[in-house]
Amino acid sequence: MGRRPRHPLVRALSLLLGVALIGVLLVFGLVVAGVLLVGSVVLLAVRQWKLGRAPARSAAPNTPHQPAVLEGEFVVIRQGRPVAH
Repeated sequence: MGRRPRHPLVRALSLLLGVALIGVLLVFGLVVAGVLLVGSVVLLAVRQWKLGRAPARSAAPNTPHQPAVLEGEFVVIRQGRPVAH
């Protein structure tokens, strides 16, 4: 660590410089946060606008919905004594 200057004017100037640096960083952070906020709002608005213009699916109202089925063979593995298969 450097030693603190003894001259009161140098102390005051270093204090002002530190406060100014913190202020600049704070303003920069707020600008970045504002840009991110505005960008996300625009992105969400564009997505909603595109979803509103999407054509509706023409599915027959009487056909039941078939869920996707994952087919395969499964083996149950039990914890405990090992069993030879």
